[in-house]
Amino acid sequence: MGAAFPAPGAIVGNDFAGTIVALGEGASDIKPGLAVGDLVCGALHGSMPGYPDHGSFSNYVLAHAGILIRLPNQYRGAPARSLPATKQSTVTCEQGATLGTALATLALAFWGGGEDSLCLEGTPDNPTQTIPPPPVLVYGGSTATGTIATQLLRLSGYDPIVTCSPHSFPLCRSRGASATFDYQSASVGAAIRRHTGSRMRYALDCISDTQSVETCFAGLSRVGGRYVSLELVPQEMLALRNAVVAGFVLGFEITGKGCQLGRGYDKEADPTKLELGIRFFEMFEGLLESGRLLTHPVQKVQEPGGLEGVLAGLKLLKTGTISGKKLVVPVA
Repeated sequence: MGAAFPAPGAIVGNDFAGTIVALGEGASDIKPGLAVGDLVCGALHGSMPGYPDHGSFSNYVLAHAGILIRLPNQYRGAPARSLPATKQSTVTCEQGATLGTALATLALAFWGGGEDSLCLEGTPDNPTQTIPPPPVLVYGGSTATGTIATQLLRLSGYDPIVTCSPHSFPLCRSRGASATFDYQSASVGAAIRRHTGSRMRYALDCISDTQSVETCFAGLSRVGGRYVSLELVPQEMLALRNAVVAGFVLGFEITGKGCQLGRGYDKEADPTKLELGIRFFEMFEGLLESGRLLTHPVQKVQEPGGLEGVLAGLKLLKTGTISGKKLVVPVA
């Protein structure tokens, strides 16, 4: 983000997890039971013009209490209210650091409303009762967002179908995918349409390149549907299927502050998105507490330690060798 959208003087980084050292005024009213010492995770808008202190690559971060998730290995206060706990779960700090951006992005992509959302009716606390379950494509099912998306879809009563590399098929199936397709296959779009009987109306594109758009559009029903990407897709590509309502989301929008990055990545401020985030993050906390939501596999960057490890991690990402895992850097 910092390289693509430089904001001199601003902290970069989005995901974080750590221990609360202080609470701002009103934080406990926004999220009752939140306390100093709680282990939490969340997401910030790094490299953000106008908010230079909002990045996560730092020893200390500032975060809105309503879009924090208390991690269950140090859960304080009453049991999560949104869902009944069926078993106790343990989530480490490193595992928690994989969650924030994915959950923020998916709350908007699935339930945010408007053109930039799939506008799903079912949610984890009120699943759709449609039989058979409506199929939903997750292109990039082994990404850190894709594995969480698959689980949320399954919990919401949908039938998640994913594309990924064959070596990631077991990971995606372990997260609830009913079918896995090799994204490199030349006929993958047609294969998905055959598998679903041409009744798939929803596609989430976690990759957002030419190949992914073509596959998603080919897999969707002949009568159309809804498509959401996590990156900006050229309009000429989206125009390939007029019957498809296409949009794209940025997880940062969950703060309600909007995004002013330029180059097509501007999003207007919308306080209702923060309200949506507060509601769903409470629900997501309950899913973690009950053990119904699993984190993405972690690869810890051990050397060098501290913030220097962030630079090492970025270099490692550029090699293209990281697959099915999310890099996490301990900074303290």
